[in-house]
Amino acid sequence: MQVGNGGYQAPPAVAQDVAIAPQTNEHGPCPVCKQHLPELKLGPFVKHRQHCKGDIHQREVSHLPPGRRTSKNHPLSKKRHSCPFCSKAFGQTGHLNVHLRIHTGEKPHECKQCDKRFAQKCSLARHLHIHTGEKPHECKQCDKRFVQKGDLTKHQRTHTGEKPHECKQCDKRFAQKGNLTKHQRTHTGEKPFQCKLCNKGFSVKSSLKNHQRIHTGEKPHECKQCNKSFIQKCNLTSHQRTHTGEKPFECKFCSEVFAYSSSLKRHILKHQKKPLPPGGSALV
Repeated sequence: MQVGNGGYQAPPAVAQDVAIAPQTNEHGPCPVCKQHLPELKLGPFVKHRQHCKGDIHQREVSHLPPGRRTSKNHPLSKKRHSCPFCSKAFGQTGHLNVHLRIHTGEKPHECKQCDKRFAQKCSLARHLHIHTGEKPHECKQCDKRFVQKGDLTKHQRTHTGEKPHECKQCDKRFAQKGNLTKHQRTHTGEKPFQCKLCNKGFSVKSSLKNHQRIHTGEKPHECKQCNKSFIQKCNLTSHQRTHTGEKPFECKFCSEVFAYSSSLKRHILKHQKKPLPPGGSALV
């Protein structure tokens, strides 16, 4: 942008007009309509050229339905601003400038409450909901509320059963893209999360976190009834069944129930090893 008197920054389109404007009060043609103008100062000359652009646009879209007479149909609205890093193109300089922050890491918008920074103002606005407690996006089916619209969209799939993210190798589908990414590592064998103490690799970040507790001795999940602690929450859940007597795993062959899935698996093996009754079929 061009900076004028008083620190004013002209919009890109105006700055372009300023650059080609006559720098004297001599007669000169308008570069848009070619009209020879009287002695005009810089400001009126720029306004004249902007007005000409608008007239040309109106003539060029006058044959279109009213709903299509928008700036996207303007011949000057083509994506002329290319990113020097990835060649992505934009119709407006401002959009290019926002995109460039992906490459430069610039984050000019700062939260005054926690000093976290953001590349876009809209991202800061969404973040501020965390501090205010505001959750403007409500699920119409269960009244649960969310800070971000994207979180609501993901939640709604628990009601609709929609799974738009498909694995190309085994056709398994997922409601969230992140879960698909994790699943794909079962095919690739990728383990991007590495323990810095023993170099063991993990495909999921949560697995690394649980593993690190082996080194630190941390056991954050405590039973409220006997104060026994566990590294993983699932181990605490299994332990609590010793107090509650809950047995959620049922054998489909004889209806016997078990507190642990491992106990059920061992039990099913006994069924499979039993000799078949006369005329019976194999258990599956």
